[in-house]
Amino acid sequence: MVDLALTAGAVFGVIISGGFVLLEIGRYATPQVPETLFEERREVFAYTAGLFVGVPLALPFLFFMDSMAAGALPGAILWLVVLVGATEVAQWALLRTRYWGQSESRPFYALGYRAGIAGILGLTVLAQYLSGTSIEIVGVALVVLQGIAILGLEVAGALVGLPPTAADGRRRGGSLPAALFGAVGFFLLGLGPLAGLSGSGLPIAFAAALVALLGGILVYARLRPILANVPAPSAGGTLPIAKAPGAYGRTDRGPGEPPA
Repeated sequence: MVDLALTAGAVFGVIISGGFVLLEIGRYATPQVPETLFEERREVFAYTAGLFVGVPLALPFLFFMDSMAAGALPGAILWLVVLVGATEVAQWALLRTRYWGQSESRPFYALGYRAGIAGILGLTVLAQYLSGTSIEIVGVALVVLQGIAILGLEVAGALVGLPPTAADGRRRGGSLPAALFGAVGFFLLGLGPLAGLSGSGLPIAFAAALVALLGGILVYARLRPILANVPAPSAGGTLPIAKAPGAYGRTDRGPGEPPA
């Protein structure tokens, strides 16, 4: 028997995460730009990998939200640390692989990866609400806003987690700043369950989710120029191979080449 709550959550998660990949990351692919700034196959694989990684990350996310709803702040903080720490370790591991990390296009792969994670977390928050006994339109609107805020936090955190380089002009960046950013954002989302998803707690829940979403949007907008500065894969070249010196200190050269 099909679980309608899980199905609705899956559709929602795919729409928000896949829509981000298609519309935002797709802005840097042909025909929107003269040449695609990443390899499409690797981008799809990174997004798919994010979906798989998001499944185990959904567990600490659920435990965090449930702990906040119960008012158990020490347990909530513990699960929040596990959630953001595991997320940043996952991105760090992705960017250390030969397949995704040894390319100038790695910011796009990190974005696709984190969008996939956000899709699973968005699925989780909506499916959990729809599985409850009391479902209201305003409650559905709240969890939809929370899911979109999760997407904003994840993709902004992906760019914050990139190590600073001389090309992008940033002084700070990396896993620790990204973890702190994610912890603050997810704690804001946790204020919703803490205040209650119905009655007098709804305004607080909506305000907290909106602040988290706006924070993700502002940080992402500030770091977005990183993407435009990524060179196309075909723009890179191989370094010239130094020729070994010949016998008696002579340097071998081909026909027509000037003497060394």
